[in-house]
Amino acid sequence: MRLLVDQCVPVDVATLLVEAGHDASHVATLGMSRATDEEVLDKAAAEARVLISADADFGELLARRRAPLPSVVIYRARTHRRPREQAAAFMTTLLEHEQRLVAGAIVVIEDAGSRVACLPIGRRADPPAQLAIIDSRRRGVQLRRAPSPEIR
Repeated sequence: MRLLVDQCVPVDVATLLVEAGHDASHVATLGMSRATDEEVLDKAAAEARVLISADADFGELLARRRAPLPSVVIYRARTHRRPREQAAAFMTTLLEHEQRLVAGAIVVIEDAGSRVACLPIGRRADPPAQLAIIDSRRRGVQLRRAPSPEIR
């Protein structure tokens, strides 16, 4: 998978993702260490890459843009903060949610599992399947759908 690793994620994570077979670039190696979040998001979109970050602001940016891509994986776990542990969590998440990420999604990795929101966020006429929230836990995947909108 083509990945762009954000500044707030260690360069070692990008290296480990490359070693695992991903086409991963870290913003620091691209000379974008001081790039704004908007510039990083634009770079990921222009190169058809999934953005790997620990910055929750990307979810808000994507919601404001109402864009279907780029997909973003955000690491919010409070444990397992070493680069090797983060890379393992990213690799598991990329494999588990590959189809959603290709289609356009935000995946948030937390200690208890991961949450997924399909892109674009904020459309009023989203069908219930678009609003699916997926929690992956050690016991398997559990799908909860948002209630269907009332039809008048």
